[in-house]
Amino acid sequence: MRIRQYQPADRDAVAEICLRTADNGSDATGVFEDDTLWAEVFALPYVTRHPDLAFVVEAEDGRVVGYVIGTDDTDRFEEWFRDEWWPRVAARHPQPEVERTRQDGTLIYAYGRRPGAEPYAGLGYPAHLHIDLLPEAQGRGLGRRLIETLLDELRRRGVPGLHLVASDKNTGALAFYDRLGLTRLESHPGVQAFGVQLG
Repeated sequence: MRIRQYQPADRDAVAEICLRTADNGSDATGVFEDDTLWAEVFALPYVTRHPDLAFVVEAEDGRVVGYVIGTDDTDRFEEWFRDEWWPRVAARHPQPEVERTRQDGTLIYAYGRRPGAEPYAGLGYPAHLHIDLLPEAQGRGLGRRLIETLLDELRRRGVPGLHLVASDKNTGALAFYDRLGLTRLESHPGVQAFGVQLG
């Protein structure tokens, strides 16, 4: 397996990987009424705005089996998500009045995304990432290599720090970020944030 730059032809594979890992690392197919929502919130905006900050794992047969995606400026990204990205897809996803389901919770999150909604960018961690690997790509050191590839590019751009947020139920991910030496940050209930200084 090799790591390479994201290409536009990888878009559908990235969306599929997002879905198949979205349930705290497990397949989220059928968890929401609309499976496409996962990628429209957590993956496709990133490869649309920052294809230059997206890297994929390509298997020997050419399939994409993992990715890391991100932004070098969270506040500018969240402004773009609110003003440009989400209006493109929101008609298919009406805003719920109250949170009754996990899908409602994700939609409320999406409708509420804006600069400053998360504190970490203002605490010296302006970049953030999402990383997902299918089971066949796990346990091979590829997750570490993906993150290092992105961090190297962020360092090259002079970005001072990066954060990421994981569900506190995703114990495998939490252990992975601890092994990478990321710093646990004060977090909202239900999630654990991590940060890394790049200077």
